[in-house]
Amino acid sequence: MTKARHFALPLLIAVTTVSLGACKGADKPDAAASSAPEGKPGVKITDARLVLPAVVGNPGAAYFSLENQGKDVVGIASVAVTGAGRTELHTGDMKQFDHATADPRTTLKFEPGQAHVMVFDVGADLKPGSETELTVTFTDGDKMSVPAKIEAMGSGAMADMPGMAAASAAPKP
Repeated sequence: MTKARHFALPLLIAVTTVSLGACKGADKPDAAASSAPEGKPGVKITDARLVLPAVVGNPGAAYFSLENQGKDVVGIASVAVTGAGRTELHTGDMKQFDHATADPRTTLKFEPGQAHVMVFDVGADLKPGSETELTVTFTDGDKMSVPAKIEAMGSGAMADMPGMAAASAAPKP
């Protein structure tokens, strides 16, 4: 039995070393696969901005333009803003809606007095002149994140929304 132990220990060490080496090599492909940028082919998001509320505790608003450069309709299920508790999609007359669509080769604009994103529970660390991240989740589950400039209320972004009740058409549900 002594001879068996004599061979077993070096064999166990060799097998363990080879196994651990194989595990380290397996990590590399996963790391490369997960480093792909978030995005959606054929979609371009520009002019993203968050307008802070004039009164702490009130909601802010987010705006952006989504250009659908593809040949299929693109649906927006939700929009998230880093540093905020929750968001809702709203029409220009402040009615909440569930989703928006952008027809092929069109630009869908979320802007003051029109469709916009209401931003609730705005974090105190969001300051004018800095940036946060705006993430659009599409109806097919894809996501796309872009930087959003942070602006103070009254810097022109929501000034043309008297009482925040301007009538307008919402993006097509």
